[in-house]
Amino acid sequence: MIRSILVVCVGNICRSPTAQALLQSKLTGSNIRVTSAGLGALVDKPVDATAAEVMQAAGYALPDHQARQLTPDMLREADLVLAMENRHLQSIHAMAPQARGKTMLLGKWLDNAEIPDPYRQQRPAFEHVFRVIERATDAWLRYL
Repeated sequence: MIRSILVVCVGNICRSPTAQALLQSKLTGSNIRVTSAGLGALVDKPVDATAAEVMQAAGYALPDHQARQLTPDMLREADLVLAMENRHLQSIHAMAPQARGKTMLLGKWLDNAEIPDPYRQQRPAFEHVFRVIERATDAWLRYL
C-alpha cells in the first residue's frame, strides 16, 4: 500500500513541486502524503514564479513550498519515488540502490515520457510542462 510519494527533479522549484501540488489535490481524502525534493535543490527557495503562475491559473498552488535537497533518508521513507528524467533515476539509484524497485518516471504511464525542465525558459515552456505533468499525474491515479 502506498502511503507516501516523493517527487524528484533537479532544483525542486519547477517540476517536482508542480507534480506535488497536482498529486496532493487529486489525492485529497486519501491517506497518501506527497512531498518533493531535488537532486541539486535550490534549498529554501519557493516555487519558481512562472511555475506558480501557471499552477494558479489552473487552480493549484503550493504557497509554502521551500526547495529541499534529496537525501537517502527521504528515499528510504517514501513508498513510491517519481522522477522526471531517466538520468534522475540513475542518480537516485546511485544514491540509494535499495530504492530501485520503487523509483519510476512520473511519465511511466505515458510511454515512459521524460518531463523536460522549463527552468529559465519562457511561459509557454512552463505551460507545456504543466500539461504533461497533469496528464502524467492523472495516469498514476488508477495505480494509487
